[in-house]
Amino acid sequence: MMSPPHNSELAWAKPLSIDLLIKVLNVTFLHPFVAWMIPLCMRAQATPWTDPAMQVALGYASFLTLMFFLGVLNRQIAYSKPRKVDLSEEVIVITGGASGLGLLIAEVYGMRGATVAVLDVKELESGEARGVSSYKCDIGDKEQLARVAVEIERDVSEYHLLPYIVANNFQLGTPTILINNAAIVNGKSLLELSISEIEKNFQVNLLSHFYTIKTFLPGMIRTGAGTIVTISSILGQLPAAQLTDYCASKAAVTAMHKALVAELKSTAPNIKTILVTPGQLSTPLFNGVQTPSSFFGPVLEPVDVAKEVIATIDAGSSADLAMPFYSRWADWVNVAPVGVQALLRKFWGIDTAMRTFQGRKEGLAEKGSLI
Repeated sequence: MMSPPHNSELAWAKPLSIDLLIKVLNVTFLHPFVAWMIPLCMRAQATPWTDPAMQVALGYASFLTLMFFLGVLNRQIAYSKPRKVDLSEEVIVITGGASGLGLLIAEVYGMRGATVAVLDVKELESGEARGVSSYKCDIGDKEQLARVAVEIERDVSEYHLLPYIVANNFQLGTPTILINNAAIVNGKSLLELSISEIEKNFQVNLLSHFYTIKTFLPGMIRTGAGTIVTISSILGQLPAAQLTDYCASKAAVTAMHKALVAELKSTAPNIKTILVTPGQLSTPLFNGVQTPSSFFGPVLEPVDVAKEVIATIDAGSSADLAMPFYSRWADWVNVAPVGVQALLRKFWGIDTAMRTFQGRKEGLAEKGSLI
């Protein structure tokens, strides 16, 4: 969420970003396997083990190896053993899946054989997608959600999953993966917002998470497995002007997710949880908002976020996914001196970015994929 880009920025340099450089480093100089090649090559040239260069190379490779195994241990302690995921047996519910990031994830899983149910107030942007069923539903309305939940279980029970479900004593049509992706943006200052707009924002961006989790989590617990994905936003950690309602709802969603993780850890450890905290996405929800630096604050493509989310779900593990690179360090900004925070916000253009906001052509407050 930043101000308009400078015209002087070179077009050929736009694909280059700090995230790309870090990705390259992680598979080259910062990878333990590559690091161990250095002392092996030196030894092949008859370099003595006592040579200072050899000692440095061995120390560097050993350090990277240690960090790698500490990372594995860290994930094991934080997220425990992963669950087995068989897409032919999974029923996936995606809110706000008619377009953008939600639709992309739905189409991928539909093509891969999973049963996918999309909940949205709109029809699928692509018209129809293989393996994807669309249910018109305002997820901010708990009565509508309850009705659609019954429809999903009934429709799935009558479909190809019935023999497997009966044979394994599963509850008929129980969703096993919930992806809370829907959101709306008003893009107005606090005084410009009407009370109804504020209430609608919290119904869709926050309360809907409570509604969907309370609706589908009991079934996951009964079947003994499941995954809950919460799509939050970096704006929940670094709030911006003209987004008071949106930022507040995203901060609350992040807090809700973390509290839920703590509850499930002791009561239902096989229910996996994934928190996604992305920066700005190139989707219509924040149309017109641009970053001044594509190197330090690149705009994310929905496909890149979808790949991370899908890979984590497929692995059957829990995770906290923050992207791009600066999103992983957002919390540190809040512990900096307030004067430093003010300077950083001015430098990044956080509080002027919404001046160019245009929103969706069909209206500002629409459900869909989000930043």
